[in-house]
Amino acid sequence: MKLFTKIMAAALLAAASSTFAQDYPARPVRTIIAFPPGSATDIIGRVIIQKVSEISGQTFVADNRGGAGGSIASALAARAAPDGYTLLINSNAHVVNPSMYAKLPYETLKDFVDIMPLVGQPNVLVVAPGSRFKSFGDFLAEARAHPGKITFAFAGLGSGTHLNTEKFKMDARVDFTLVSYKGSGEAITDVMGGRVDTYFSPISAGLPFIQAGKLNALAVTSAKRASQLPNVPTMTEAGVPKFDFILWFGLWGPSGIPAPVVNKIRKDFNAALADRDVRAKLSALGNEVITMSPAEFRKYVQEQIAETSKIFQAAGIKPQ
Repeated sequence: MKLFTKIMAAALLAAASSTFAQDYPARPVRTIIAFPPGSATDIIGRVIIQKVSEISGQTFVADNRGGAGGSIASALAARAAPDGYTLLINSNAHVVNPSMYAKLPYETLKDFVDIMPLVGQPNVLVVAPGSRFKSFGDFLAEARAHPGKITFAFAGLGSGTHLNTEKFKMDARVDFTLVSYKGSGEAITDVMGGRVDTYFSPISAGLPFIQAGKLNALAVTSAKRASQLPNVPTMTEAGVPKFDFILWFGLWGPSGIPAPVVNKIRKDFNAALADRDVRAKLSALGNEVITMSPAEFRKYVQEQIAETSKIFQAAGIKPQ
């Protein structure tokens, strides 16, 4: 009798979840964006949720909650009701923060459902047009022959540009003199002015300067060439085997959202990412759509947390 009761309860719950998913979204959906207005996360998130609003027939409201490397937004999302009406758009800061902060008000792998990746973009190793480095080969040769001689900009401790640089040091077994900046704008200005040798610029930030001839691109950090810079080699092609590092963005929700609702969310967001105009806007910003199954994305998040921890340890970076 107890077994029958449990089976009936499970069947009723499944039926209720399915009905709920058919009606979802029945009201506006709060979409927490983990960085301030004007950030890459914000720009990308707004392009996508505007189309999702059109597709679903319901408003997805952008709610920027920047601060603490995106962890403030993540904490808000983790505490929300698991009904699909609060979602989180974050960058890969989501997988960096477990290594960056000694104490987080949530557990990254426990308190979220990993809904789907959205897009990713490579960094580009850039130098001034008058630089002594005419190719990545020139750059790598000097880095290996003269450890610490090359000055390398990065945009803040624990940022994607910082981790990219530390991963490069680790994988290529080279060393540099690192120079910290508040953001990409300042770093790019100093590379163009010759005050620092190089920088792993996010392609969205560096592309206009590369196209204008104000920066030279030596290599991209993704596994394949960037469609916006087809003549620029990957770092693997240029001498660092199997190197792959991108700035990526994803969609999460509080743990416990019913599977049928998660599937509906994925369906609407995938439809938005397949839209020609959305793809054109994202591509113009240097982004490529990332496609993964829920299981693949879950595994990817786990792997990225482990990879980030490895980079932090190799660089001797202590959690704050």
